Amino acid sequence: MASTDRRDFHSGDPVRAKRHLRLAGRTGSGIAPRGIYLLPNLLTSGGLFCGIFSIAQTLDGFYFTAALTVIAAMLFDGMDGRVARLTRTTSRFGVEFDSLCDLVSFGVAPGLLIYRWALVPWGVWGWLATSIFVCCAAVRLARFNLLVDKVDGNYFLGLPVPAASAALSSIVLIYNYLGHFGLPDKHIALLLVTYALAVLMVSTVPYPSFKQVNIHRRQPLWALVVGVVVLQLFIARYDVFLFTGAALYVLSGPFLWIIHSIRGRPVDVFDGYDDLDSDHFDEPRTRARG
Repeated sequence: MASTDRRDFHSGDPVRAKRHLRLAGRTGSGIAPRGIYLLPNLLTSGGLFCGIFSIAQTLDGFYFTAALTVIAAMLFDGMDGRVARLTRTTSRFGVEFDSLCDLVSFGVAPGLLIYRWALVPWGVWGWLATSIFVCCAAVRLARFNLLVDKVDGNYFLGLPVPAASAALSSIVLIYNYLGHFGLPDKHIALLLVTYALAVLMVSTVPYPSFKQVNIHRRQPLWALVVGVVVLQLFIARYDVFLFTGAALYVLSGPFLWIIHSIRGRPVDVFDGYDDLDSDHFDEPRTRARG
């Protein structure tokens, strides 16, 4: 805030003071508004607690519980942004806090889980795979914060970090369910999968965001029937359901990219933003998922 703005704020004029507080809240510069929005940030904290609990379970050797807890963190991650938008309590603090919590819950927690569960025999290559996964998750979250509201809302640029963590965690669940019967050796498979997910996170492959799906409006009757069937499948065999859903979503990005490339109509995720220089990144941001 300029020096004149500081004098206006401290001049005792309540109208000018409130105006500068509102401006600071929108632009993220100058004097920050006091207080935070409690409800969405409590949900974000719940996801962080799940990530920390998952790490503790991994260190104790309870890998199945650790994988389920990462999935539970996804529920909190999905709710906090939606609640923030519905209650109009979005904020820059919420964006940054959410990204830091996501790095723990969807970067460190699943990375440590996979390392202890499958990658220890690889030695240096095992912990390098985990390190690269966590580093790519951090890069993906930072890039998301820079590009939020700068890309087409129907797509994510690169594989979202929660989806990558869901893929790793669901592999633990499916191995536990099938007992390794008919599955490739987990030590080899997980090493390759971890590197592949890390690359997809920092890639420019477009992934559907499903933000155009509005469940708050009236829907046809068949949508309710489909929802009930999906819920029954989840209850009947949640581990198979989660693995199938995560695998299909991870593969959907490269599949869509190949299809659009063959048709000669690549997806433009930047939605008309041709010059993404640093000036664009100084604009206000709102809470969103990534």
